[in-house]
Amino acid sequence: MRISVVDVGSNTVRLVVADAADGVPLPVHTAKWRLRLSEQVRPGDAIPEEAVDRLVGAVAEASRTATRWGATAPLAFATAVVRAAPNRREVLRAVRTRTGVDLCTLPGEVEAELTFLGARRWMGWRSGPLALLDIGGGSLEVAFGRGRLPDFAASLPLGAGRLTHEFFDGDDPPAPERVRALRRKVRHQMRDVAARIRWEGPRTAVVTSRTFQQLGRLCGSAPGRHGPFVERQLHRRDLREAIARLSSLPAAERSRLPGISAPRAAQSLAGAVVGHTAMKLTGLRTVTVCPWAIREGVLLRLIEDGPSWWAEVNRYEEPAAHDPVPLRIATS
Repeated sequence: MRISVVDVGSNTVRLVVADAADGVPLPVHTAKWRLRLSEQVRPGDAIPEEAVDRLVGAVAEASRTATRWGATAPLAFATAVVRAAPNRREVLRAVRTRTGVDLCTLPGEVEAELTFLGARRWMGWRSGPLALLDIGGGSLEVAFGRGRLPDFAASLPLGAGRLTHEFFDGDDPPAPERVRALRRKVRHQMRDVAARIRWEGPRTAVVTSRTFQQLGRLCGSAPGRHGPFVERQLHRRDLREAIARLSSLPAAERSRLPGISAPRAAQSLAGAVVGHTAMKLTGLRTVTVCPWAIREGVLLRLIEDGPSWWAEVNRYEEPAAHDPVPLRIATS
């Protein structure tokens, strides 16, 4: 069986087409379309019509590409940038009406659970009790578990794009006091979650997401062209030094550093501050950069649990935009 997943993130729409062989999603084709929603949409703002049109066009092309590769209808989901938008229902309706793709949003803790599953399958059982950190554009996902799915999962509003808008708009490079203010916010938001991770005492810690991959490359890990099976580690002390480098440069010059792409250069500093602070609070000195994350987690759940699992997830609906968004902590 050939399956596919479409991930609508804050910067790109990504497609993975995979063969479900022996319980493992073996990728046969990947593609991406740049959206850069995080540059146009401030946290809490509606997604503008022109951005919705680009999103619809990218999802339509992803669906056509999946069909050309012989895959079933893609499982399509949008992460925090759409989930937090006041007009998210209109956005999802536009995608469904104009493309036929049933795009949904996922609760933050479900994103953490799926990412944890992808990391667990990649790292294997020998990794033991496993801690996970994942920095997206709009949120930070944290999870811990001893089994297939996490015992503990949380989603926090600490995404690199969100915090760049909040702390660094019009400040390039940012003043040192703005960087300190960002760090204070991360410490405050992460206090309870970090205490839980320290108490659990993970044997292995992994990080996922493009943000961590690029920070890992900046801190000396192997470039992507060396393939996914090269072990890549990120040390907290190196990330601290990276913050000093990134904070001294305007965004345009950060893209000249190893691993930092131009589309993510502006939010690279916020990502580094979140990553370093999270590692320090949780007591993690070294983490492994894992190539599998939420998209692989979605494919694995489909293979292992069947389409009924996705139908259940697809019924999820966020609270109205004016409702308070709680800290989401799930246990399994």
